[in-house]
Amino acid sequence: MTNEATTPSGQPLGISHKPSKSGAMFTKFKAENKPAFIGYLPYGFPNPEVSLDAFKTMVEHGVDAVEIGLPYSDPVMDGPVIQAAASIALNNGETIKRVFEAVETVANAGGVPLIMSYWNLVYHYGVERFARDFENAGGAGLITPDLIPDEAGEWIEASDRHGLDRIFLVSPDSSTERLETVARNARGFVYAAARMGVTGERATIDASPELLVERTRQAGAENVCVGIGVSTAEQGAKVGSYADGVIVGSALVHTLLADDNKTARDPKEGLKLLAAKSEELAEGIHSPVNTRCASRGLCRDTVG
Repeated sequence: MTNEATTPSGQPLGISHKPSKSGAMFTKFKAENKPAFIGYLPYGFPNPEVSLDAFKTMVEHGVDAVEIGLPYSDPVMDGPVIQAAASIALNNGETIKRVFEAVETVANAGGVPLIMSYWNLVYHYGVERFARDFENAGGAGLITPDLIPDEAGEWIEASDRHGLDRIFLVSPDSSTERLETVARNARGFVYAAARMGVTGERATIDASPELLVERTRQAGAENVCVGIGVSTAEQGAKVGSYADGVIVGSALVHTLLADDNKTARDPKEGLKLLAAKSEELAEGIHSPVNTRCASRGLCRDTVG
């Protein structure tokens, strides 16, 4: 049982009726028969100031929603590229309190600000405090890779109070019952992990995420986005032909890492490469769906 948040007068806080910011984004893109482009970078990499420039650069060069990562010392799904970036951020003194500057930066640039965090960080910051600060900064929703709906009661209550999206993950191994539970409790969209294992760039993407998207929609999810593995415009276009959004992480993070994949690249050079990679991916992801999938009967309005 959690303690219910109250107003200064002692009255319980109600449920926010603010519309979902990411939901509005998907509505807009569905009207154009296009998927959304969601890009990930960890906050504080290569340092807090440059990371703010990086988030702004992403939005200015085609990224629709920015998944702002909270670096964590013991990740469960982050591949080597993101782990290297997170390590640099942590060594530079990244803190959860300052991440809301990144949220404001993305919102002011015209993007939809999301945060990806392992639950331990939010729990220790304070669930209600996090939800309040996130809302005040202009945030849209929280992606929680290690929090399942069955154990998310406190977050469900807080996110309802502050009008924030709840993005839970599903995988190809998820049962129909699990997909239905996630779809019922999610707000904004469901994050479909393209494959089991850690994140990272892939040379090819198999058919399992396509089936997972269809199964998740059949379970009741309104918007399903695919992440883990997309690193080229061609892959982005392929995933975008059946998903409502395409999530790209390692390929963007890579642009800010030096060739040794352990240290940060010169910021000026890195931001230039980040802008180019964002534009390349955006061009592929944002190409109209009906020109790529109609011949296979896989257009978004015919799936599931």
